[in-house]
Amino acid sequence: MISRRDAAIQLDIPLEMAAKHGIPKQVTAEELSALEAEPPAWLVQSRSNRTGKPVWVELRCVVCRFAEMERPKKWWPSWTFLACDDHDADELPSLPEGARRDSTYGVGSRFVAYVDAIPA
Repeated sequence: MISRRDAAIQLDIPLEMAAKHGIPKQVTAEELSALEAEPPAWLVQSRSNRTGKPVWVELRCVVCRFAEMERPKKWWPSWTFLACDDHDADELPSLPEGARRDSTYGVGSRFVAYVDAIPA
């Protein structure tokens, strides 16, 4: 069985849309394959209305490689790398010479987004 969330990720649609269009909380792989093989009109329309902005993004820690799929948020920075919030600074990639590192907490369920920038 596949959860509605995982089905939404695979179909590349928001979780709310999956619920609205009757995708149950648990779906079989066969049911999901049938949806992909012969998508209903609402799914075809959703895919044709895409603006190029991703519906889901993979977040992955550079230290331990933990990953999760999340809906992107407008406030997220364009990061250099992500790390879980429980890693120490000495575990992170080294800071390039002359660069400054900023961090944003709360990306996904447990990530810190790091932005390395060389001042102009």
